[in-house]
Amino acid sequence: MLKRIKEILSYKDMIKSLVKRELRGRYQKSVLGFLWSFISPLCQIAVFTVVFTYVFPSNIPKYYIYLMVGMIPWQFFTDSLSQGACSIIYNADMTKKIYFPREVLTISSVTAKFVNLLLSMIVVFGFITFSGIGFSYLLFLLPFAFIVEYAISLGFALFFAAITVYLRDIEYVVNVILMAWIWATPVMYAPEGLVQQYPWLESVLRINPLTSVMYLYRDILYYHVLPARIDIIIPIVWGVALLLIGETVFKHLEGNFAEEL
Repeated sequence: MLKRIKEILSYKDMIKSLVKRELRGRYQKSVLGFLWSFISPLCQIAVFTVVFTYVFPSNIPKYYIYLMVGMIPWQFFTDSLSQGACSIIYNADMTKKIYFPREVLTISSVTAKFVNLLLSMIVVFGFITFSGIGFSYLLFLLPFAFIVEYAISLGFALFFAAITVYLRDIEYVVNVILMAWIWATPVMYAPEGLVQQYPWLESVLRINPLTSVMYLYRDILYYHVLPARIDIIIPIVWGVALLLIGETVFKHLEGNFAEEL
């Protein structure tokens, strides 16, 4: 495994090049270009804010900030998984013609989405500043939240990228899973009330790798409280485990990529 990591790192220039290509190419022919990275999630947040403020009122103070702090990281995970799962089949020609660690393609895809996350956080910071919620010393923990979510997203992306080469239906299955997954993740709602009413939901939420990640972002940026120890340990365990599983499956299936493509 260490040898493989060292080999992948030796292709860091290729990863940088692929990330730049994806960031430039995604909005190359659009009028607003890269601004869509901000507009799309903001539109989603606006819709959900209206729904949960006027149609199904929420008692969460400054709900739009609460939603934004969860929705932007969720969007990163969604994009990483849906597009990372197709990273090999979308680059079939490159995969068949030259040798390089195939993980490079998936890493590049997830990293490009990670850059979008960091840029979108500038907008989040702006809203937090003007909302009056402000920031606390806990902001130093934000890089930790970024790292563990990146690891979880990459682990899932590697796993599904390898399987999608052999079973193309996975591309569509992943999108269906993500539509349901958002409701099993405390992105748009506060879980405390639901857990009190339905105690069994606590177990469901806890087996979701994204639950503790959401708690981290909200504790740091919204509540300004030190995250519970469990919400620090669980994402680390999930991140390491998913990276190991994703890379193991990927390496096991990689040998026949060229033939399948």
